[in-house]
Amino acid sequence: MVDNENIQNFTKYEKARILGARALQLAMNAPLLLKISEEDLQKINYDVLKIAEIELDSGVLPISIRKPFPERKEGKLKRDAAPKISDKKVEGAEEIEEEKIEEGGEIMELANPEDEDESAGEGDEGEGYGE
Repeated sequence: MVDNENIQNFTKYEKARILGARALQLAMNAPLLLKISEEDLQKINYDVLKIAEIELDSGVLPISIRKPFPERKEGKLKRDAAPKISDKKVEGAEEIEEEKIEEGGEIMELANPEDEDESAGEGDEGEGYGE
């Protein structure tokens, strides 16, 4: 059973879920858990969501929310074992790495349109397109 004190502990999401579930039950002809007069039902226009809200506020709904909490751990924080490297050492390592890439890599030059025309015709002699 939900008592009035616990209603305030529900988050808006939990309350919406409870109201939605109960309203669905009521829409499928579940019995009312409260005695509500015919006059009051006409005032709220037989709205199942409002009936569910009345039931929740009165504390008669047999719905509960289980909230698991994480375990509390006490202890000292561990320091990071990795030594701190200064920015100068990092920059030096990056420069060395760039030099290694430059030495091992092939220098490519921009292609000129004239070079492309000459090289394209060399291997294609005697062969027509689509033949």
